[in-house]
Amino acid sequence: MKICFAASSGGHIMEIIRLTGVAENNDCFIITERGGHSENNLCEKIYLVDQINRKQLTFAFVFIKIFIRCVGILRKEKADCVITTGALMGCIAAMAGKFIRRKVIYIESFARMDSASLSGRIMYPIADLFIVQWEEGLKYFPKAVYGGGIFDD
Repeated sequence: MKICFAASSGGHIMEIIRLTGVAENNDCFIITERGGHSENNLCEKIYLVDQINRKQLTFAFVFIKIFIRCVGILRKEKADCVITTGALMGCIAAMAGKFIRRKVIYIESFARMDSASLSGRIMYPIADLFIVQWEEGLKYFPKAVYGGGIFDD
């Protein structure tokens, strides 16, 4: 299976990088934001896209640009699924995956113990599999699966 891991910079990509068990027996690549990615030992290939902020004036233009780029990357790499922890850039990659009929797995942020994230609310109806890291998350996303914490060792 070929997996696309997609996440915004910072804590979201740090959560993705912890998914070594998922990546071990699969071919994979990462899509993340320019200027914020960190070293990883998850996948050899990393694709960088522009950073996006939903409050910027050019939001719609940047959104479409990233969406089109992600569709191209997913087709080029022949990804079977997209796994994301959000935030906005990760959601765009997942939407691109759904657009070209790939499976989408969304993992709600580890930081979201007692509320639903905006990314989670966007991805809940889109994701083929929605995973929460805290049992409390099932209150907000009742059809989700409790998977435990990414940072739990």
